[in-house]
Amino acid sequence: MTVIQIKVPVGAPRQKKARPLFLEVLSRSLIILCTALAIVLSSIAVCDGHWLLAGGGRMFGLWHFCTLEAVVERTVSPNCTTHLGVSGVAVGLGLCRSMVSLAVVGAIFGLELLVISQVSEDRDSGRRWGLGSALVLVAAALSAGGVVVFVSLLRQQASPLGFTLTFWCQFTAVFLLFLNGMAARHIHHMALQAPPRGRLGKC
Repeated sequence: MTVIQIKVPVGAPRQKKARPLFLEVLSRSLIILCTALAIVLSSIAVCDGHWLLAGGGRMFGLWHFCTLEAVVERTVSPNCTTHLGVSGVAVGLGLCRSMVSLAVVGAIFGLELLVISQVSEDRDSGRRWGLGSALVLVAAALSAGGVVVFVSLLRQQASPLGFTLTFWCQFTAVFLLFLNGMAARHIHHMALQAPPRGRLGKC
């Protein structure tokens, strides 16, 4: 019996293992789905805008400041105004509105790029995925900044039980955008380091 020896050249690059296609598609699909959920939550929070219910029947929001009086008739609408009368708060809330609104817009564009990168299989699909993940991270930063500005401006009236459901929707959207943006960036870096699928198994 003849023993055949195969010599491997020194310094030859080792063949990397192929990425599991099912897990990659599942991960990308979950990232897109959770990013869309974050956009829905943030859009509801921004459009409603009533984020804080303080003592005395006062409600502070992104767009209006309302006084909820205890009335017997339910047909009476709350007394709302756009002017709080405190110097600096109006400017800060204007900045907060701009940040969370731009965050929703940026997240929508990022989601579109993520979806388009999965539909097309050209060489630019990886760039679209990377750019989309970057936009999602920017949206997360803007959303977090808006939440921090809002809490900082109204910290004297704020309490853990005073924040409304729409505020917690925005709070949840911040974490979803951040986590999905980081996961998308990680997948993008893994795709850059992995060999092309067409060269797998070839010498």
